[in-house]
Amino acid sequence: MQTTHNDRQQLNDLMNGWIHRDLGEWDRLRNLFHPDGTIEITWFEGLASDFVEGSMRMGASDLRTKHMIGSPLVTFNAAGNKALLETNAIIIAENIQLNLGCECHNRFYDLAEKRDDCWKLFHRQSVYDMGTFTFPQGFVDIDAAIVARYPREYAPLAYLLEKSGFPLGRVFATRGSQLEADMKSAGQHWLSL
Repeated sequence: MQTTHNDRQQLNDLMNGWIHRDLGEWDRLRNLFHPDGTIEITWFEGLASDFVEGSMRMGASDLRTKHMIGSPLVTFNAAGNKALLETNAIIIAENIQLNLGCECHNRFYDLAEKRDDCWKLFHRQSVYDMGTFTFPQGFVDIDAAIVARYPREYAPLAYLLEKSGFPLGRVFATRGSQLEADMKSAGQHWLSL
């Protein structure tokens, strides 16, 4: 099957559709995923439908997030009904009560499938490249022991999430890590099936 410009546009629209999370447009966010779609990011692992529910709770909390999304690098399978997408993004977050913010550069690593002539996400993961607090250490007291528990590439984001009531359950992929290599190997295997 030949991929078309429309296929690429649908996939680009999926990536840019993450704005629905920032805007609290929950039904539109839910529609980015197939019903069996899953997600693995810092504060959530599971069904995308449950992620939307968690995002609604986060949206009602003191934590605010915004995602700046780039254009995806797309690799299609031979049949043209599966694609791997790697997309640069910047996660900007702040907790208004803590008066603390962070910026984290990541890459979404997505498995997308075309079903009934429509592309949607099947599985979303993330690789974390670098992160920083957006307010100087002297301005807000930051617990260095909590920061030290996480890889430096996303430690500021993890700290803010934990302090906001959305703790991390495990270590996630960072640039050049074995977890990133394993993720990409599994993605290539899925694409070839």
